[in-house]
Amino acid sequence: MSDVSLMVNGKRVSGAAEDRTLLVHFLRENLGLTGTHVGCDTSQCGACVVHVDGKAVKSCSMLAVQASGSTVVTIEGLANGADLHPVQAAFKEHHGLQCGFCTPGMIMTATDMINRHPEGLDEATVRAELEGNICRCTGYHNIVKAILAASKTMSKGGRQGQGETSCMRNEASSE
Repeated sequence: MSDVSLMVNGKRVSGAAEDRTLLVHFLRENLGLTGTHVGCDTSQCGACVVHVDGKAVKSCSMLAVQASGSTVVTIEGLANGADLHPVQAAFKEHHGLQCGFCTPGMIMTATDMINRHPEGLDEATVRAELEGNICRCTGYHNIVKAILAASKTMSKGGRQGQGETSCMRNEASSE
Protein backbone atom coordinates (compact mmCIF):
# COMPACT_ATOMS: atom_id res chain seq x y z
CA MET A 1 0.00 0.00 0.00
CA SER A 2 1.12 3.52 -0.76
CA ASP A 3 -0.12 6.88 0.41
CA VAL A 4 -1.59 8.95 -2.39
CA SER A 5 -2.01 12.69 -1.91
CA LEU A 6 -3.62 14.83 -4.60
CA MET A 7 -5.33 18.14 -5.15
CA VAL A 8 -8.64 17.03 -6.72
CA ASN A 9 -11.17 19.59 -7.92
CA GLY A 10 -9.63 22.21 -5.66
CA LYS A 11 -9.51 20.08 -2.51
CA ARG A 12 -6.52 18.33 -0.98
CA VAL A 13 -7.26 14.60 -0.65
CA SER A 14 -5.24 11.60 0.40
CA GLY A 15 -5.68 7.92 0.94
CA ALA A 16 -4.00 4.56 0.85
CA ALA A 17 -3.98 2.58 -2.36
CA GLU A 18 -2.37 -0.59 -3.58
CA ASP A 19 0.55 0.21 -5.86
CA ARG A 20 -1.33 -1.28 -8.82
CA THR A 21 -4.45 0.89 -8.33
CA LEU A 22 -5.30 2.88 -11.43
CA LEU A 23 -6.08 6.56 -11.04
CA VAL A 24 -9.60 5.99 -12.40
CA HIS A 25 -10.31 3.44 -9.66
CA PHE A 26 -8.82 5.67 -6.96
CA LEU A 27 -11.06 8.55 -8.07
CA ARG A 28 -14.18 6.40 -8.27
CA GLU A 29 -13.71 4.04 -5.32
CA ASN A 30 -11.67 6.05 -2.81
CA LEU A 31 -13.06 9.51 -3.54
CA GLY A 32 -16.56 8.68 -4.83
CA LEU A 33 -16.05 10.71 -8.03
CA THR A 34 -18.03 8.45 -10.33
CA GLY A 35 -18.32 10.90 -13.22
CA THR A 36 -15.04 9.51 -14.52
CA HIS A 37 -16.10 6.32 -16.26
CA VAL A 38 -14.34 3.01 -16.84
CA GLY A 39 -15.09 1.98 -20.38
CA CYS A 40 -12.42 -0.34 -21.70
CA ASP A 41 -9.46 -0.58 -19.28
CA THR A 42 -7.16 -0.48 -22.31
CA SER A 43 -6.98 3.32 -22.85
CA GLN A 44 -8.83 3.12 -26.16
CA CYS A 45 -12.25 4.61 -25.40
CA GLY A 46 -11.50 7.87 -23.55
CA ALA A 47 -14.40 7.61 -21.08
CA CYS A 48 -11.90 8.02 -18.22
CA VAL A 49 -10.23 11.28 -19.32
CA VAL A 50 -9.36 13.70 -16.51
CA HIS A 51 -6.91 16.59 -16.35
CA VAL A 52 -3.66 15.94 -14.48
CA ASP A 53 -1.57 19.05 -13.95
CA GLY A 54 -3.56 20.78 -16.69
CA LYS A 55 -3.30 18.07 -19.36
CA ALA A 56 -5.84 15.51 -20.52
CA VAL A 57 -4.89 12.02 -19.33
CA LYS A 58 -6.67 8.70 -19.68
CA SER A 59 -6.90 7.82 -16.00
CA CYS A 60 -7.08 4.10 -16.79
CA SER A 61 -3.50 4.30 -18.05
CA MET A 62 -2.01 5.99 -14.99
CA LEU A 63 -1.43 4.58 -11.54
CA ALA A 64 -2.77 6.55 -8.59
CA VAL A 65 0.73 6.61 -7.06
CA GLN A 66 2.06 8.17 -10.29
CA ALA A 67 -0.43 11.00 -9.88
CA SER A 68 0.46 11.60 -6.22
CA GLY A 69 1.42 15.24 -5.72
CA SER A 70 -0.48 16.32 -8.83
CA THR A 71 -3.52 18.49 -9.38
CA VAL A 72 -6.43 16.55 -10.88
CA VAL A 73 -9.63 17.95 -12.34
CA THR A 74 -12.52 15.59 -13.02
CA ILE A 75 -15.84 16.29 -14.70
CA GLU A 76 -17.26 17.07 -11.24
CA GLY A 77 -14.77 19.94 -10.83
CA LEU A 78 -15.22 21.59 -14.21
CA ALA A 79 -18.35 23.63 -13.51
CA ASN A 80 -18.32 26.70 -11.31
CA GLY A 81 -21.08 25.80 -8.88
CA ALA A 82 -24.37 25.90 -10.76
CA ASP A 83 -22.75 27.61 -13.76
CA LEU A 84 -21.76 25.07 -16.37
CA HIS A 85 -18.32 25.30 -17.94
CA PRO A 86 -18.64 26.59 -21.54
CA VAL A 87 -17.91 23.11 -22.93
CA GLN A 88 -20.59 21.55 -20.72
CA ALA A 89 -23.05 24.26 -21.76
CA ALA A 90 -22.27 23.69 -25.44
CA PHE A 91 -22.76 19.92 -25.12
CA LYS A 92 -26.14 20.60 -23.52
CA GLU A 93 -27.18 23.24 -26.08
CA HIS A 94 -26.05 21.26 -29.14
CA HIS A 95 -27.12 17.83 -27.79
CA GLY A 96 -23.57 16.48 -27.91
CA LEU A 97 -24.60 13.29 -26.12
CA GLN A 98 -26.88 10.32 -26.33
CA CYS A 99 -26.62 7.82 -23.49
CA GLY A 100 -24.07 10.04 -21.70
CA PHE A 101 -21.52 7.33 -20.89
CA CYS A 102 -18.73 8.87 -22.99
CA THR A 103 -19.75 12.47 -22.27
CA PRO A 104 -17.48 13.18 -19.26
CA GLY A 105 -14.42 11.98 -21.17
CA MET A 106 -15.49 13.85 -24.30
CA ILE A 107 -15.96 17.07 -22.33
CA MET A 108 -12.61 16.75 -20.57
CA THR A 109 -10.87 15.99 -23.88
CA ALA A 110 -12.64 18.90 -25.56
CA THR A 111 -11.68 21.31 -22.78
CA ASP A 112 -8.03 20.30 -23.12
CA MET A 113 -8.25 20.59 -26.91
CA ILE A 114 -9.71 24.09 -26.73
CA ASN A 115 -7.09 25.16 -24.18
CA ARG A 116 -4.33 23.98 -26.52
CA HIS A 117 -5.88 25.82 -29.49
CA PRO A 118 -6.88 29.21 -28.04
CA GLU A 119 -7.02 30.72 -31.53
CA GLY A 120 -9.99 28.47 -32.30
CA LEU A 121 -10.66 25.11 -33.88
CA ASP A 122 -11.92 23.77 -37.18
CA GLU A 123 -13.92 20.61 -37.78
CA ALA A 124 -10.97 18.62 -39.16
CA THR A 125 -8.86 19.34 -36.07
CA VAL A 126 -11.69 18.44 -33.69
CA ARG A 127 -12.38 15.16 -35.48
CA ALA A 128 -8.68 14.26 -35.56
CA GLU A 129 -8.20 15.03 -31.86
CA LEU A 130 -11.30 13.07 -30.85
CA GLU A 131 -9.77 9.93 -32.33
CA GLY A 132 -8.96 8.57 -28.85
CA ASN A 133 -12.55 8.96 -27.62
CA ILE A 134 -15.25 6.52 -28.65
CA CYS A 135 -18.97 7.20 -28.67
CA ARG A 136 -21.08 4.21 -29.56
CA CYS A 137 -24.35 6.13 -29.85
CA THR A 138 -23.72 9.08 -32.14
CA GLY A 139 -22.13 9.91 -35.45
CA TYR A 140 -20.08 12.56 -33.61
CA HIS A 141 -21.81 15.35 -35.57
CA ASN A 142 -23.34 17.06 -32.53
CA ILE A 143 -20.24 16.42 -30.41
CA VAL A 144 -18.12 18.22 -33.00
CA LYS A 145 -20.72 20.99 -33.28
CA ALA A 146 -20.67 21.44 -29.48
CA ILE A 147 -16.87 21.58 -29.32
CA LEU A 148 -16.70 24.13 -32.13
CA ALA A 149 -19.33 26.28 -30.39
CA ALA A 150 -17.47 26.09 -27.07
CA SER A 151 -14.20 26.91 -28.82
CA LYS A 152 -15.77 29.98 -30.36
CA THR A 153 -17.17 31.09 -26.98
CA MET A 154 -13.89 30.51 -25.16
CA SER A 155 -11.69 32.10 -27.84
CA LYS A 156 -13.82 35.26 -27.62
CA GLY A 157 -12.77 35.62 -24.01
CA GLY A 158 -15.77 33.81 -22.63
CA ARG A 159 -15.74 32.46 -19.08
CA GLN A 160 -12.57 30.49 -18.41
CA GLY A 161 -11.34 31.39 -21.90
CA GLN A 162 -7.73 30.98 -20.85
CA GLY A 163 -8.27 27.38 -19.77
CA GLU A 164 -8.59 28.13 -16.07
CA THR A 165 -11.16 26.05 -14.26
CA SER A 166 -12.97 27.11 -11.12
CA CYS A 167 -11.10 24.56 -9.02
CA MET A 168 -7.77 25.90 -10.26
CA ARG A 169 -8.84 29.34 -9.03
CA ASN A 170 -9.92 27.84 -5.69
CA GLU A 171 -6.59 26.08 -5.31
CA ALA A 172 -4.65 29.26 -6.05
CA SER A 173 -6.67 31.30 -3.57
CA SER A 174 -6.39 28.68 -0.81
CA GLU A 175 -2.61 28.34 -0.90
